[in-house]
Amino acid sequence: MSDQKLTAAQKRAATKERKKKAMLENLGADTTPKKTKGKRKRKPMSDEQRAAATERLAKARANRVVKNTTVHPDVLALDDDHPMSYEKVKEWLKYNREHLKAIKGQANSKDRDERREYQTTAAYVKNISSYIKDKVWNDSRYGQKREKVMERTCVAMAYDKNGQPKRNAGTYYPDIRMVWTRELQEELNDVR
Repeated sequence: MSDQKLTAAQKRAATKERKKKAMLENLGADTTPKKTKGKRKRKPMSDEQRAAATERLAKARANRVVKNTTVHPDVLALDDDHPMSYEKVKEWLKYNREHLKAIKGQANSKDRDERREYQTTAAYVKNISSYIKDKVWNDSRYGQKREKVMERTCVAMAYDKNGQPKRNAGTYYPDIRMVWTRELQEELNDVR
């Protein structure tokens, strides 16, 4: 190839290579390219060896214990028909992550309802991830589309001066084993 057909960059590269080769020859270095080792071929296995290796591999896979360290053990222990089971929550997380990707453009929208939808979905995804990791549900709603409302549960009773328990409507109380409603409050007031 003549120098007239080369571009300026190709000429510079050729000149640089030529000077490098001349410098190495002046120093007495060997400029012949080194031979690289080829990949060593494996010795083929016999049918008996292949069958034995397959058996050992199957046994090792069966004995392998899969530890899911990113999921709280109490969440994994829940039955599949439980409303907050790992399988259901994992589906909700997948659905909401896809939904979040679909509405990503709404994050900086001028419409406040679109921004709110994006922010609510992002917070819900974060809450689901937190539940899977820590078994603490930080949202007032649950379900694939946040369609269900969480019930509050009383874990420590409070009492007024007369010794009567204080109760809030919509809260589950373990001492009466039911959710306290306004109707129950009215009945209690009528009895007093």
